[in-house]
This record gives sequence, C-alpha cells and structure tokens, in this order.
Amino acid sequence: MTGPLDLDDLVGRARDGQPRAVARLLSLVEDAHPRVAEIARALTPHTGRARVVGLTGPPGVGKSTSTSALLTALRAEGKRVGVLAIDPSSPFSGGALLGDRIRMTEHATDPGVFIRSMATRGHLGGLSWATPQAVRVLDAAGFDVVLIETVGVGQSEVDVVKLADTTVVLLAPGMGDGIQAAKAGVLEIADVFVVNKADREGADATVHDLKQMISLARREIRGPSWRQPIVRTVAAKSEGVDEVVQALAAHHDWLVAHDELARRRVARARDEVEAIALRRLRAELVDLRGGGRLAGVAERVVARELDPFAAAEELIADLRG
Repeated sequence: MTGPLDLDDLVGRARDGQPRAVARLLSLVEDAHPRVAEIARALTPHTGRARVVGLTGPPGVGKSTSTSALLTALRAEGKRVGVLAIDPSSPFSGGALLGDRIRMTEHATDPGVFIRSMATRGHLGGLSWATPQAVRVLDAAGFDVVLIETVGVGQSEVDVVKLADTTVVLLAPGMGDGIQAAKAGVLEIADVFVVNKADREGADATVHDLKQMISLARREIRGPSWRQPIVRTVAAKSEGVDEVVQALAAHHDWLVAHDELARRRVARARDEVEAIALRRLRAELVDLRGGGRLAGVAERVVARELDPFAAAEELIADLRG
C-alpha cells in the first residue's frame, strides 16, 4: 500500500531533478490518475522553457539509434535532455513493447538524461494520448530539450507535429516506402529531413528526390518560409549528428525571429484543451449509455421515430442539462 499522494512534495522533488519523482509523475499522467488535472495545474507555472523536438520516420529507418546519437551530441553541449520513446502497445498488457530504454543503455547512468518508453495503448497518430502531459512533466522538471520519438510514420501518424517545436523526419536509402510516406503528408510536417544510413547505396537518389519534392512544395508558398534542410547521417557511427543539432538550432532561431514558435505553442495548447474537453464529453456519453439513454434514442431511430441528427441533439441536450 502506498500513502496519500503529496503532490506539492512530488512536484518539488521533480523540479529538483530527482529521477524517481519525475518517473512517478509520468506514471500518474500515463495512468490517468484521478488527480491528473491537479498535476497539470501544479506543473504549468514551471513550463515553457524546454525545446520540444519530434523524431519520426518509417520503421527501420534508425529512429532509436538517431535519438541516442542526438542525445550524445546535445549532452556534449551541456543540455539536459528528456526522451519520450513512444512504443506500440502489447495487446495483452497494454504496455510498451519495444522498450527503447534498452536500446539507449549508454545514457542510463547520465543524471542529465531521462528516458521513458510510453505505450500508444491503441491511440492513433504515432503518439500516446498522455504524451502532452508527459512533455509538461519533463519541461517542468527543467530539461532543456525534450525528444519525442514516435512509433513510426504513415498517413495517420503525424500527430507529433502538434506537440513539437521542430519535427525531424528520418528517411533511409533503399526503403521504397520512405519517399512514399513523405508524399502521404510527412513532407508538410517536416522541419528538418535526415537521410540516415547515408553510407548505403542510393543515398544520393534519396536526397535528390527530397530536394525535388521540397522545390515543388515551395512553389505554392507565398511570403517568408523555412526551407527544410536535408542532413545526411550515419547515426550508428555518430556521423552527421552535429549537423542535425545545428539544423535544430537554426530552425529554433527562425521560429523565434518569425513569431512562429509562439504560434505553434498556442496551436499546441488549443489541441490539448480540445482533446481534454472531448475526452470529458466522451466519458459523459458513456454514462448516458450506461444509463440506457443512448440505447433508448437508438431504438427510436430504428423505429423511425427520430432521425440520427435529432437523436444526437437530444443526447447533447441531456449533456448540457
């Protein structure tokens, strides 16, 4: 049995950089603890300083290796770094399957690094539903950079752009689905392209394809815009990683200079508030279902006494009432 939750003490210890306190807060938000709103309220005044960087790309492109190499480079600059590695969920336990912490063991004893694997738990978009709150925890705990590594990329797995100040899309030569994934919508979310495993045959062709796609996309843009750089890396050998760090810094400077950072963070807050509100509304709708109200209006729709829109209006009226 654990004692009552002393939230002020827990937040204080997390802000002091105590790993156990940070881990405890992350567990509470991931498990949707009944006091999660209080946790957010306590953390919010201490947030807003961390740079949030999202890393996404097709499976097998080397996201975890790249994240680890990027960690090393950022630590060399003296940055404290938090990592949220989003893994697919186990169909049995709901927990993270891949366990990125295992793949980043070289950083395990570094007090300036905190790595957490989080399960998607069936949430679409390549992220866990609790990721925004987890970012808030790491931000309030004083990490300079928060890296979010997504499950993988596809047409629906681009939610990382809603959380990140800078989104890095990784591709690799010889992966036919890589450019296709970019065409499916990733081109629009990428702030920095990284062609990893650039020592392989086909790297030049991948870079060429990306340059063409960027040029075509820019024809539709009016006014000042960020031109996505393409950085070649061999993350397993830490080659090109310093150039990625430089690209991230350059993009951050551009965001600040063009007031884009503030705009993105307002959009992030808007999406988070909307998601919380919808989650609350769904919970209330479940209560109506449990009380038989939803089943009742559904029966009336089948009996043609109501159309579905009128039925929905009745349910909304009940929620407002």
